[in-house]
Amino acid sequence: MRSGPYRTAIVYDFDGTLAPGNLPEHSFIPQLGMEIKDFWKSVKDLARKEDADEILMYMRLMLERADEIKRPITEDELFEHGKTVGLFLGLETWFDRVNQYAKERNLILEHYIISSGLHEMIRASPIYPRFRSVFASRFMYKNEVAVWPAVAINYTTKTQFLFRINKGIENTWDNESVNRWVPYEERSIPFERMIFIGDGETDIPSMKMVRAQGGNSIAVFDKDEWSNHTQKIYRLIAEDRCQFVVPADYSDGSQLDITTRGILGRIARDCGYRGEERA
Repeated sequence: MRSGPYRTAIVYDFDGTLAPGNLPEHSFIPQLGMEIKDFWKSVKDLARKEDADEILMYMRLMLERADEIKRPITEDELFEHGKTVGLFLGLETWFDRVNQYAKERNLILEHYIISSGLHEMIRASPIYPRFRSVFASRFMYKNEVAVWPAVAINYTTKTQFLFRINKGIENTWDNESVNRWVPYEERSIPFERMIFIGDGETDIPSMKMVRAQGGNSIAVFDKDEWSNHTQKIYRLIAEDRCQFVVPADYSDGSQLDITTRGILGRIARDCGYRGEERA
């Protein structure tokens, strides 16, 4: 094994993982004059009718509704809506804490996002600068107005971006490089040094794939909604989709904090670290 420090990654979903709910629900969908439940029902109905991808349909419906009310979608407007989105507890100190913990164990910890949510809204988050790369759905623009989905990331295409991180490809367009064979020992971040944190059914393929490749996966749920997810939590564990299920609380000493440090400690030991461990 090469001498360290060893590049290690935590890869996050965004909606429901780092922030409660879905990004457009906080202010954008209500501004379109639609009830949130009605919007998502229309998305599902349209996807079923057209035999289409739900992410593409929700982006298309956003464009159609904005056109109907004569309020074109702009990148700046989406950014402003992103500012209204709150974050789960503890994230203001999370990155410094886990980065330092990893550094003490000869690991260079990097953070990534792979999300079906809108990049334009995620970019407004105060934690956005903490990520090496953010892969998310986004629009293309003409004369500063959104005209078409440029990137639509659904539950299965998320796995493509895990391979981009694995191989050190930090863009969406380069399909040649992501499909090129690279010897395992030459890849930027082996899956064994990767942790995926996500919530909900859209993250199940990513959690399962990271697990199958020797990495680690953690499912998180809003602790205020925990009782509404008990059956889903049961299935995630029973079907071996992830290793851990904990509340989405990133505070020092939380279940998620201790679990993540435990995984990082195990990764470090697999890389040769033999220092004293502490809880």
